[in-house]
Amino acid sequence: METAKKKRFQFKMPHNYVILISIMFLMLILTHLIPAGEYQRVEDPVSGKMIVVPGSYTTIEADAPGLFDLFLALEQGYVEAADIMFLIIFAYGFVYVLTKNGTMDAALGTMVKKVGNQVQILIPITMLILGILASTMGIYEEVYGLFPVFVGIFLALGYDSLVGGATIFLGVSIGYAAGTTNPYNVAVAQDVAGVDLYSGMWMRWLVFFVFEAVTIVYLMRYARKVKADPTKSVLYGLDMDQVERKNLEDLNEVKMTGRQKLCLLLFFGTIAFLLYAVLELGWYVDEISALFLMSMVAAGIISGYSATEICKTFIESTKSMVSSMLVVGFTRGITILMKQGCITDTIVYGLVSLLEGGSKYIAAYGMLIVQNLIKFFINGSTSQATITMPIMAPTAELVGLSKQIAVMAYQFGNGFADFFWPTGCALCCGLMGVPLNKWYKFATPLFLIFVVLEFAFLTFAVAIGYC
Repeated sequence: METAKKKRFQFKMPHNYVILISIMFLMLILTHLIPAGEYQRVEDPVSGKMIVVPGSYTTIEADAPGLFDLFLALEQGYVEAADIMFLIIFAYGFVYVLTKNGTMDAALGTMVKKVGNQVQILIPITMLILGILASTMGIYEEVYGLFPVFVGIFLALGYDSLVGGATIFLGVSIGYAAGTTNPYNVAVAQDVAGVDLYSGMWMRWLVFFVFEAVTIVYLMRYARKVKADPTKSVLYGLDMDQVERKNLEDLNEVKMTGRQKLCLLLFFGTIAFLLYAVLELGWYVDEISALFLMSMVAAGIISGYSATEICKTFIESTKSMVSSMLVVGFTRGITILMKQGCITDTIVYGLVSLLEGGSKYIAAYGMLIVQNLIKFFINGSTSQATITMPIMAPTAELVGLSKQIAVMAYQFGNGFADFFWPTGCALCCGLMGVPLNKWYKFATPLFLIFVVLEFAFLTFAVAIGYC
């Protein structure tokens, strides 16, 4: 009887969609409770971006969305996110063909023979490479196509989907947050704040290496635990059927055929050209999606599939990605509701008003907390910088802090919260096929460690007069 009572009152995390639709209902309610308002915006003559005029906030008349608008916002969210949704489908379709024709198994078998039991070195190497690219050049969405690739690799090596997906997600998001020369966060924030471009670089590199090191250790520790005992996986018991698990001993016996060698060459060629096209040709989501679709067809032809077989294989691949793909529409729907209610600027105004009159340390901590909270309501690093920095920078000066510390608080609150708030992480959870509730079980301790590190770095910055 006692066991039955415990089970009856045991809390069970709801489904991804339940969590996201609940957030949408919360946003709908807030649009009726929070007054509509907006800041005036002018074009910055240097960056050409629209920035907020400090002290210009005014309330406005706006019709709050109704219940029907909530469902309409969800539909509009799917329309706005169509490019990302098709990227998910086409990227996984390419990987699925390579998995079905045995190329991935044969390639993994070759790799296992080369590195033996040291396959975990893929984690730090990949995370550092992506982290540096994100920190310096600002890549982020460009790696979406790598999620199904690394999920498949680590599943085949005996880990779980989360290890492969987190290697990409955490690697790129941590690097992006600790932007050293990132043009989309630190450059915009410093420009808007009136700080010399890329000044204070040494601190950001220190932040980069500390946070990357902590994340790598955290993920590798989890990976070792899952490898030793699959029941320790946060995904244990779920039907994770994207790629069949393989033992290392089985992979050692796999021989690569001529067709598989050509497919592997196509795979690396696609990834290499993707990086070149993103960095040199300015490609974005639409072009990347087309590249993966073309590569999927090419892989099918190399594998000897007929046109009908290629089409059937593609349809097969979409079945396991539909649930993940649909998550994207919810995240966009949340943003649409807030825009309709015109409450984003009001929330920013209210939060920033709390900082006035505080001491240096209290103000620095307050800016960090405020930026973390604002991140929930503003999806996009450039948008958050152009909205908050014209307000945060003068606020910092009023309490005797340098504008550089305001920029640091923005980077911490904007970037390191991105892998935690559902508006930021739901999409990547969909890409890696990991339920949102399971991601939180894995990521919450890491996020709390980050919060402690952020406060420690801000304390150090204020103490030394970082500028």
